Amino acid sequence: MFSSKDKGSNTHYDTLISSKTEISGDVKFSGGLHIDGVIKGNLIAEAGSGAVVRVSDKGRVEGQITAPNIIINGNVIGDVHAGEYIELAKKAQVNGDVYYQAMEMVLGAEVNGKLHHQPKGDGRKKSAAAETPAAAETQAKVD
Repeated sequence: MFSSKDKGSNTHYDTLISSKTEISGDVKFSGGLHIDGVIKGNLIAEAGSGAVVRVSDKGRVEGQITAPNIIINGNVIGDVHAGEYIELAKKAQVNGDVYYQAMEMVLGAEVNGKLHHQPKGDGRKKSAAAETPAAAETQAKVD
């Protein structure tokens, strides 16, 4: 699979939310977004933008994240929708459901919610009635 060196180091981050910044409200973006601070609201990538969100070990998001590519090494309180790829790094803590096509989860990452594998071309949340047995209800901590 990909590693953060493959995905993250070649990515240009257009926007940086510094550790001294807190944003309240939804953030809509395209391109690369690196978060060291706090966002209290939803992160929504422009459709078809190939956007990348990186939440560093200092970063925190309190809201839903919807983007093609997501790298988390901090704290997320809310559902995460990765249209293409998600990486949960060593210090990642996700309190919510994770919807993904491809996922890399490193030793030490935590997910307190369900993991939902999405077929290619369907990065959006399905209704509870449409969930498949493949959706794993998970209280996962990789040790």
